[in-house]
Amino acid sequence: MPQEEKVEKNAFSTRALHVGEPADPVHGAVEPSLVLSTNFVADPATVGFSAEDLSADSPYFYSRWATPTVHALEEKLASLEGGEDALCFASGMGAIAGLLLGTLRAGDHLVLSDVCYAGLAELARNTLPGFGIEVTTVDFSDLESVAAAVRKNTRLLWAETPANPILRLTDIAAAANIAHAAGAEFVVDSTMATPVATRPLALGADYVVHSLTKYLNGHGDALGGAIIGRRAPLAKLRQGALIHFGGALSPFNAWLIRRGLHTLELRMQAHEKAALHVARFLESHPAIARVIYPGLASHPQHALALRQMQNFSGMLTFQTKAPGGPLAEQLYKKLRVFTYAVSLGKQRSLLWHIPTDAIMESSFHLTGKALESFRAYAGDGVFRVSIGLEAPEDLCRDLDQALES
Repeated sequence: MPQEEKVEKNAFSTRALHVGEPADPVHGAVEPSLVLSTNFVADPATVGFSAEDLSADSPYFYSRWATPTVHALEEKLASLEGGEDALCFASGMGAIAGLLLGTLRAGDHLVLSDVCYAGLAELARNTLPGFGIEVTTVDFSDLESVAAAVRKNTRLLWAETPANPILRLTDIAAAANIAHAAGAEFVVDSTMATPVATRPLALGADYVVHSLTKYLNGHGDALGGAIIGRRAPLAKLRQGALIHFGGALSPFNAWLIRRGLHTLELRMQAHEKAALHVARFLESHPAIARVIYPGLASHPQHALALRQMQNFSGMLTFQTKAPGGPLAEQLYKKLRVFTYAVSLGKQRSLLWHIPTDAIMESSFHLTGKALESFRAYAGDGVFRVSIGLEAPEDLCRDLDQALES
């Protein structure tokens, strides 16, 4: 049995360390070499000048097409998500845009979660209609509304679970059934969950999207994005959305992200443990009105979280009894262990205030029932918290002193 097949039968943590990382065949180095070259010696009999000649067996030719370092990361990501292949991009938005613009055409219809990463929400509202792509946004926790949004020309359904920033969940298996019954494909942005918590492909999704910048890298020092799924569709996306749009992942960033994946499972266990500790502390704090965390029994979809997630991740939100805007300024000045900054999934704990009215105006533009559903989780605004790897007792003390008026 080939070594790679033996590795694929191993546990998650073992595959995170070994898939795509054989010893260097030239030097015998245990850790894979970082290959930064932008081009490669090529036999003219085996490779053409155009990317249109690219096949699965093509040798390395030009780094926008593929590099050994990026390819090794793609192998590892496919293994961890249970996909046939993976395709890496220079950022999470690169992966999102690549999948949408590489799959949809004028006249196609996209059903998109009405709460999702702000960059995606703005791309769907401001850019896709200009390409003749219709977009309907819907609450993906309401499966009847999801089914009602599907049309004859629906090509993709796109969910994010947990959804950024309110941590609302989607029943992946049920949503996948709706998509497939309509002849459409289903995409899950699993950035906040990671494959430690949820593997959407096993639940029926056709594609999984990650911002590698977040938990999978885990150290806040490298941008990246990825799509994981079946080999044939990803091969088409490589030629079109990656090579021709040009959003190739830097080999150095791929090397950093690969290294981050070595400790992903251990980090996610630590993130979850600390987040649950902090969430319980905040639930009992006199300054806090509400805490949203999938691992708490108080989460509106806790039963779904128990069924669908093997790890509740390190993201939580809280609402305060005092107005959030002035309190945000207070926390910015008083926090010592937390960093007041955007993004998530880092080794350091981060906190950021997101006012509901502001995000409606800038990103989501929800009204009526959709706005009511958002406010059911967020009220007039939430503090989004990414719990890092600090001692949870230190995080609680820091929040306690910063919340004191």
